[in-house]
Amino acid sequence: MDTPSGPLEGLLVLDMSRILAGPTATQLLGDLGADVIKIERAGVGDDTRRWGPPFVPDETGSPTTESAYYLAANRNKRSIALDLAAPEGVEIIHRIAAKADIAIENFKVGDAARYGVDYAALSKINPGIIFASITGYGQTGPLASLAGYDVLAQARGGIMSVTGEPEEKGGTPEKVGVGIADIMTGMYTTVAMLAALEGRRKTGRGQAIDLSLFDCQLAWLANLGTAHLLTGKTPHRMGNGHPTIVPYNAFDAADGQFMLAVGNNRQFQRFCEIGGEPEVAQDPRFATNAARVANREACEAVVNRIAGTKTKAEWAAALDPAGVPAGPINTVAEAFAEPQAIARGARVSQPYAHSGSGTVETIGNPIKYSDTRVTYRRPPPVRGEHTHEILGDLGYSESQIADLAERGVVELSRVPA
Repeated sequence: MDTPSGPLEGLLVLDMSRILAGPTATQLLGDLGADVIKIERAGVGDDTRRWGPPFVPDETGSPTTESAYYLAANRNKRSIALDLAAPEGVEIIHRIAAKADIAIENFKVGDAARYGVDYAALSKINPGIIFASITGYGQTGPLASLAGYDVLAQARGGIMSVTGEPEEKGGTPEKVGVGIADIMTGMYTTVAMLAALEGRRKTGRGQAIDLSLFDCQLAWLANLGTAHLLTGKTPHRMGNGHPTIVPYNAFDAADGQFMLAVGNNRQFQRFCEIGGEPEVAQDPRFATNAARVANREACEAVVNRIAGTKTKAEWAAALDPAGVPAGPINTVAEAFAEPQAIARGARVSQPYAHSGSGTVETIGNPIKYSDTRVTYRRPPPVRGEHTHEILGDLGYSESQIADLAERGVVELSRVPA
């Protein structure tokens, strides 16, 4: 039986992005079957290649030039390394663009036009191309010229103000532990590009897409942002608590903390019954969620006292079958070791010639299809790994490729023999 292919098989993506937001978007397209050509600066490559340790170890255990950070967002891509400052390098981009369905870049505002690889230039070559630009603050507005960084988007965009322990407990604003503004911008970019492809199917025309870390950060403030717009009140940090649900927090079992997320009154009653104090659920201060929110400190104190009567394992054994949402606070290692994570393919091992072990592991794509499927065709490439292959596909002869390499316009493969 034939192996199902990815739903985007046959789609060609010109990826001129680097760091995390753009590569997250293009890795997702690659996982779904698209052919992604990653443009890298000759001799330098994607900045994240050097963002370590840790790095992929070679056969002696010494670090190579590929970091874990880079591996996180560059699977299912082909890398070509070239000099965009050289006219011949721009010509290579134009040849790829002539065939591409999608192009994506995250230069500073104006830099793509300066190189001659912006939407205006590429759409003349290919009117159907979908062209996505990712910046810190967008192509317009008073901050458009500023460089964009995930942590600055988190800071300016409000998420840090609601992340961390409350001020009265000595807490300060905290960034999310991963580059979530970048990652979510990548997700919004993917949605936008795929929707634009559907628009092209109807009209025959491509279009430009303008996304920014700051805009996307504001968009996923979600219920907290909407609550502010509704009331004018400023949300504050609540640690692991929830502004409108109680009890919804980390509580102390007899042997450590676990999360309890009671979503309705019946679940609270079940928790109290299992904890041996059913009368607590009948207390007028705690009988409804609204009452529990109004009496948050008193309710959480009682819940914490009850929580201490059992171990984490005992709570899990009792609460899970009762339908009361609760769970462990895992380390990253414990999360990947969860039987559920193993069953769902949370880690992917691929052959990798650059690694001493011969393989490299990345995080599995969470999408599950009934017919087509996510594919893991290529491990993250080393810089320039596919330069020769891509130039050949574009019609360059062996002598032309050799000449471009000799003059430093392109960089050829560094993959070990």
